Amino acid sequence: MSFVVLAPGIDSRLVDFGRPRSRSLGVPVGGAADRRSLALGNALLGNPDDAPALEVTLQGPRLRAEADVGCVVYGAPFEIRRDGVRIPAGETFTLHAGEELHIGGTQWGLRASLCVRGGFHAPSILNSHSALEPIRAGETLACATSQIPRRYSPDGMPVFPEVLPLSVLPGLQASWFDSAPFYQQMFVVSPQSNRMGVRLAGKPLNEPEREMISEPVCPGAVQVTRDGQCIVLGIDGQTIGGYPKIAQVISPHLNLLGQARPGQKIKFVPTTLDAAAEIERFLRMELQQITLRHRLALDAFGGERTL
Repeated sequence: MSFVVLAPGIDSRLVDFGRPRSRSLGVPVGGAADRRSLALGNALLGNPDDAPALEVTLQGPRLRAEADVGCVVYGAPFEIRRDGVRIPAGETFTLHAGEELHIGGTQWGLRASLCVRGGFHAPSILNSHSALEPIRAGETLACATSQIPRRYSPDGMPVFPEVLPLSVLPGLQASWFDSAPFYQQMFVVSPQSNRMGVRLAGKPLNEPEREMISEPVCPGAVQVTRDGQCIVLGIDGQTIGGYPKIAQVISPHLNLLGQARPGQKIKFVPTTLDAAAEIERFLRMELQQITLRHRLALDAFGGERTL
């Protein structure tokens, strides 16, 4: 069975964990910009962490179910309505055949994952079910018929501070710049940002007195353009870049970057490789504990439950 897309929203697309093993082909990683929210939403439904889901951005879609489907919208606190009745973000529900699901906007954060029990059915391209383009009106999104008891967990819900601190390591060309203006100022996310890159507005950094040839880059690389402004490469960022890199956002903070909406204030915080590894270990362990608890509770109790 499937959902029918009545209105697509802004850049709503099917995602999983992307294509990290295809970068040698010049293919961006892609997939979910906030993998943590995807994993937690899937766990509430008993799915694998990377089961395909619909990532919604800033303004969600309007969908109609052709059969009963167990769902959850997890991530930024979007306004969610089932046939006009409001549903709290992060709470599982069953959308019955013929009912409409309207995911509106959000005042905090940028993205959330609409997860369905069993995951969406989508073709595999380079070992990933992540779509190459957003959904369109009239399209159908295939998934299995399912139901889910009402469940909610506050564990792991994203936090949206006024100033988003992002830990960074020195970039390959960090020595080309005076680092003080970079770390001392606060940047603001520009409306010109997208999945390829988060463009920042701030006091221009010094222009290096040298040129560089293009070299490999990855999500989280903080590039400095010729006008002294910064762009942080996103999950769909290119694999080769020619701008100097002043810093690199540590991998566990890429999920935070994926929730940075236009107008969000960002502060870069220098860290060390050892500290970054410790943050990675802690967040990975925390995520494993929460997802395991969600799955065990679903198997053991099944019925309506707050975890």
